[in-house]
Amino acid sequence: MYRGLIITTLTIVLTIIAYLFGSVSAAIITCKLMGLPDPRTVGSNNPGATNVKRFGGKKAAAITLFGDMLKGFLPVILALGLQSNELTLALVACAAFLGHCYPIFFGFKGGKGVATAFGVILGISWPVALLMLLTWLLIAYGLKISSLSALVTAVLAPFYFWWLEGSIILISMGSFISIMLIWRHRSNIQRLLQGEEK
Repeated sequence: MYRGLIITTLTIVLTIIAYLFGSVSAAIITCKLMGLPDPRTVGSNNPGATNVKRFGGKKAAAITLFGDMLKGFLPVILALGLQSNELTLALVACAAFLGHCYPIFFGFKGGKGVATAFGVILGISWPVALLMLLTWLLIAYGLKISSLSALVTAVLAPFYFWWLEGSIILISMGSFISIMLIWRHRSNIQRLLQGEEK
């Protein structure tokens, strides 16, 4: 009984830590340190690497991208280091991702979650992350549309988990993140359908 209580408590604590960690906006912090405008007020008003690149250049975008990936990767690695089970890993991954999308420190208005999703999946399964990266690069290179690359990758992610991991919990986690990514890109989908997406 005590062991089960400890595991449950640890899961809750790790999930909360992951959400708080995910709520730290790499885009906003990077722009502030580099003397750039708040990404929520310029461009697409999205605090993510793609928008930062539009007005801040490649260096600022690269730092933002790395930071967003790291805040998804580190909570998962912490959970793995504490020998957490798959359910805990899945909850931690989803919490970090949701922290980025709905950050408590920034009025619950965050980015679209692509880099953070990649970070959590990289921590859980590097083969799945590698396939996702290759998918994104292939679409991005061929069509030159970042949002479409993210959407195709999001749709395929659950299938990659099914193919390489076979865990119902991880497939469910991948499906949840995939659905959320599609929802966060709904304005991009509308522009794609209208032929207006950059």
